[in-house]
Amino acid sequence: MSDLFSGEDHIVVALDDVCVNVNCGLHPWERHPERPTRLLISVRLYAPLATPRAADEPIIDYDVVRDRIRALENEGHIDLLETVADSIVESCFLDARVVACRLSIRKPDIYNETRGAGIDLFRTRKRWSADR
Repeated sequence: MSDLFSGEDHIVVALDDVCVNVNCGLHPWERHPERPTRLLISVRLYAPLATPRAADEPIIDYDVVRDRIRALENEGHIDLLETVADSIVESCFLDARVVACRLSIRKPDIYNETRGAGIDLFRTRKRWSADR
């Protein structure tokens, strides 16, 4: 993260292990709508601090991201975790102060021999906006 912020003051807004049941996956056993896949989703929002004290800065509302994650439960089948991640990234950048975000998405129940399988993703607003 030091490359992104070059030593400047910043805040990291965290949302850890939001648990949702989503119809997600490519395996045949993940394609049963009556048995959605449990996902654990963690998000970090990175924003520079423009004030001397963090308490003086207007808050970054993580409820926007939480609401987006919870809405996934009603969206039908999604094949890829990367598609889930992209929809969450979009909500992360709704606050213009957020310059980057990091996501971790895990399927904790997918394999017996692991704590979980999933993806980690880091996106910058600059690249996200350029790709749109």
